[in-house]
Amino acid sequence: MSMTRKFSKSFNMLFLAMLLLVPTSVLAQPEKLDDYHWTGVERVIAIGDLHGDWEQYLAVMRSAGLINKHNKWSGGKTHLVQTGDIPDRGDDSRRIIDHLVKLAKQAKKKGGYVHLLVGNHEAMNVTGDLRYVTAGEFEAFQTSKSGRYQDMQWQRQLDWMRANTPEFETLDLDAYRKEWEQRVPLGWVEHRIAWRFGGEYGDWVRENPVAIQINDSIFLHGGISAKYCKFSLQSLTRQVMDALENYDPAVLTTIVDDPLGPLWYRGLAMEDEEEGVYSQTLDNILKRYGAKRIVVGHTPTGGAVWPRFDQRVIVNDTGIAAYYGSHKGVLELSAEGAVAIYGERRIPLPAENSGREDYLRAVIEADANNGLIKKRLAALLAPPVEASSLPADGEPAGEQDDQAATPVAVSPGTCQ
Repeated sequence: MSMTRKFSKSFNMLFLAMLLLVPTSVLAQPEKLDDYHWTGVERVIAIGDLHGDWEQYLAVMRSAGLINKHNKWSGGKTHLVQTGDIPDRGDDSRRIIDHLVKLAKQAKKKGGYVHLLVGNHEAMNVTGDLRYVTAGEFEAFQTSKSGRYQDMQWQRQLDWMRANTPEFETLDLDAYRKEWEQRVPLGWVEHRIAWRFGGEYGDWVRENPVAIQINDSIFLHGGISAKYCKFSLQSLTRQVMDALENYDPAVLTTIVDDPLGPLWYRGLAMEDEEEGVYSQTLDNILKRYGAKRIVVGHTPTGGAVWPRFDQRVIVNDTGIAAYYGSHKGVLELSAEGAVAIYGERRIPLPAENSGREDYLRAVIEADANNGLIKKRLAALLAPPVEASSLPADGEPAGEQDDQAATPVAVSPGTCQ
């Protein structure tokens, strides 16, 4: 055997030995199994409800290293998951969505990915439930034609009232017009056209999933209850899109407004962790999907990325928007485990509930002016109280989108 061949053989054996010493996670490459499942992703950043707050959106994106000073993608191969509720309660919903759509294209070129999930507020905008749309959100759709569109809508209103209101002839239409314009301001017509299916943002919603799984974690807005856990992630999305496509306000409950549905369910954020029935059902759900944890938004935590059920659930609506306190917590998942990012501070999440006291004390050090976190620590140390007597974590009573927040009891073993 020649010296060259001996050297080549020795080099190959040495390279193979070194290769075997490298952790498989380093060698893994991101792989898209289908539209709802990814594997081999080295770093995931999950960001909760944004509610139209542009400045806070930029702040948390920068803290996670996802954008540079020019607001361009700088996250490399990171996968960003935004778990829904971009619109409502803040004026810059359209601006945030447009930026994320552009950012998704930039991320793909760098090997990263932007996953935008559907929340209950995206669905509400599609169906015309505009209770939480701000004046600024309507203004973002104003054009030089808005006055004419508003007049056309007013004429349609008059035609309907003339046909359906017996006292129409006695109405003070001037006074009624002023009151009506508070509900149908300039930009309202364009907003409705854009958000319905067939419009720019309605079709954007239709293209987004309700739930995805990356590595061993499932991400969605509200949660997976025992009522819906038998459905695949793809099926959950299809059911939501079908319900939005065929939405009828006369039908009281569909998957898009069901308190147990994936857009509204708060049970994973509120169920009694000490009650064995919930823990067992959660185990069955995770086994059903082949996952280790579920990451949800929807239920504000008052500023903390909050692990529950020994980190089998992470509640990640930290209240980023000004409406909920301008908090900055986001979640990072990587080979290092689960880490909460608060501005420049990185705090590992405890793997077990027993570590949450020390975790909260570290969060308080990072955000000393956050009284809600201090209250959460006090509640953690206090004797237990009935969960049904409390509002959603960190959320003022009466600000729960008029949906039931109390968990609904379920039977164990449903998803075996």
